[in-house]
Amino acid sequence: MTRVLFSLLLLLLGCLSAVHAAQIRYVSDELIITLRTGQGNQYQIIKTLPTGTRLELLQQTDAGYSKVRTPDGEEGWVRTQYLMDHPSADQQLAAAQAKVKRLQDENSQLQQSLQEARQTENDLKTQVQKLSDQNDSQAKELSHLKEVSATPLKLDRENKDLKEKNIALQRNLQVATQENQSLKDRAEREWFMAGAGVLLAGILLGLIIPKIRWRRKGGWDF
Repeated sequence: MTRVLFSLLLLLLGCLSAVHAAQIRYVSDELIITLRTGQGNQYQIIKTLPTGTRLELLQQTDAGYSKVRTPDGEEGWVRTQYLMDHPSADQQLAAAQAKVKRLQDENSQLQQSLQEARQTENDLKTQVQKLSDQNDSQAKELSHLKEVSATPLKLDRENKDLKEKNIALQRNLQVATQENQSLKDRAEREWFMAGAGVLLAGILLGLIIPKIRWRRKGGWDF
């Protein structure tokens, strides 16, 4: 919008500069007039000027004639009553239409630029979010590193405690292993003693039972 206003301002300043530089007149609407070598119909016709022809006013007389210069540089006289100080309605309409077309083109360009700017803004926001996430992650990592580097004695003490615990566990394991072996040996001895007792009882029974049977047989014979 600012660019459009600036363009209109430049156009207005250009028009004002042209007015100060030279007075401009235009052939009236729906008219074809003659450009003559002098002030009157008796003078030779240089050319005809259709409606809307832009003329530079060089001189104006009380006789009702004006000396003008055409866009191609020819000079001559025309009737003052056929001149006006603004373009014809058709020219104004064409100029307005051209201006509207130019403004529409500029608006389209501005809309496209705005869309591109919004896309760029979204891309930048995404990049900023990614950078922010990376910054948070790096900040956490830095904080962790600072915490670790600030407590080396604590880590060394914890390491020593873990080593002592490991040594204690190994000792407990050795004691448990020894106790387990003692229990195993004891169980084996008890099984051995039980087996020996059973064997001894079997031998005694083997010796006693025949004698008991012999005594019974002898008693029957008596």
